Amino acid sequence: MATRAKLNAFLDNPSTQNAIIVVIVINAVVLGMETSKPLMAVAGPVILGIDRLCLAIFTAEIIAKLYARGFGFFRNGWNLFDLFVVAISYVPNAGGLSVLRALRILRVLRLVSTMPRLRRVIEGFLTALPGMASVFGLMALIFYISSVIATKLFGASFPEWFGDLGLSAYSLFQIMTLESWSMGIVRPVMEIYPYAWAFFVPFILVTTFAVVNLVVGLIVNSMQDAHAQEEVAATEAYREEILQRLSAIEKRLSDPAP
Repeated sequence: MATRAKLNAFLDNPSTQNAIIVVIVINAVVLGMETSKPLMAVAGPVILGIDRLCLAIFTAEIIAKLYARGFGFFRNGWNLFDLFVVAISYVPNAGGLSVLRALRILRVLRLVSTMPRLRRVIEGFLTALPGMASVFGLMALIFYISSVIATKLFGASFPEWFGDLGLSAYSLFQIMTLESWSMGIVRPVMEIYPYAWAFFVPFILVTTFAVVNLVVGLIVNSMQDAHAQEEVAATEAYREEILQRLSAIEKRLSDPAP
C-alpha cells in the first residue's frame, strides 16, 4: 500500500508531469520526421529508435498508473484516453489494420491530458455539447427551410448551385462561411434575380452572425463555469489544509508539557 502511495505521488509530481510533456513533444517531432523520405533515408533507424523509446516511456507510465491506482484508473476519462492512444501504437503494421498505425500521431493529444489549461478547454467544450445540440437543431431547421426556398427560387437558372436540396444546402453552407459568397454566388444570381439579396442577406445575418455566435457563447460560458468550479475546489482544498494545520497546532498547545 505504501509502495502504491509513493508511486502515485511520483506520477503526480510536477517534475514527472513536465518530463512526460517533454517526451510527448519529442515524439510529436519524431512522428513528423517519419513522413520525410530524405530524413528517413539518412537517419531512419535513429528516428524509429526514438519513437520506440517514447512509446516505451508512455507504456511504462500507463502500467505504473494501473498499478498505483487500481480500478480507480478506469474511473478517470483522461486515463482511458491515454490508454487508447498508447494502445493504437501496438496495432500490427500489416493487414487491414495497418491504416490505424497512422493514428499514432494521436499521441500528441496526450498534451491535453497532461496540461490542466488544455483540459479545461476540452471539458468546457464537452459541457457545452447539450446546449450546442439545441443550437445545431435550430441551425438544421433554418438550413432545411432555406434550402427548400433556394431550390424553388434559383434551381431552374442555377442547377449547379441550387438544382436540388443537397446542392442548395451545400451552397448555403458556403455562403454561411462567407467564402466567395458575394462574387462567387450571390452576385451572379442577382444578375437574373435582382431581389435575391432579400433572401441571402437575412440568411447570413441569422446563421453567421446570430446562430454561430450562440455556439461560441455557449462554449465560453461553459469554460467560465468549469474555471469557477476549479477555483472553488482549489479554495476548499486550501481551506481544508488550513483547518488541519490549525487543528494540529491546537492539539499541540492543549497537550500537557512533559
